[in-house]
Amino acid sequence: MPINKKVRVRFAPSPTGFLHIGGLRTALYNYLFAKKHKGSFILRIEDTDAKRKVEGGLENIINTLRACGLDYDEGPFIQSERLEIYKKHVDELIKNGHAYYCFCASAELEKEREAQKKKKLPTKYSGKCSKLKKSEVN
Repeated sequence: MPINKKVRVRFAPSPTGFLHIGGLRTALYNYLFAKKHKGSFILRIEDTDAKRKVEGGLENIINTLRACGLDYDEGPFIQSERLEIYKKHVDELIKNGHAYYCFCASAELEKEREAQKKKKLPTKYSGKCSKLKKSEVN
């Protein structure tokens, strides 16, 4: 590890159910790595999929980590509560030409994906919205 860089690792579960053993194992690895390198173990909650969110899921994650002695140094950072922060950065990226809006419908993207699969090509977004001129977007 570089001397001048502090290690920061994160565990980012989704509260779509109770914390399972695989998630706990990942948290343990990250926790031990952070502690070995005198770094920070950060808890970030990926709760942006509101449809799949389970009542009590967040509390279960926190309680399970604590019961196992995996105390986080920062957080929990709840993604859905940080949308304004992300919007500010997205707006800056778009303004500087480093990102763009996509106007493709889900069905259109699925059709593109299926055509690629038929041709045995790796599936990826064509990027066609990146080619739109500002006048076409506004």
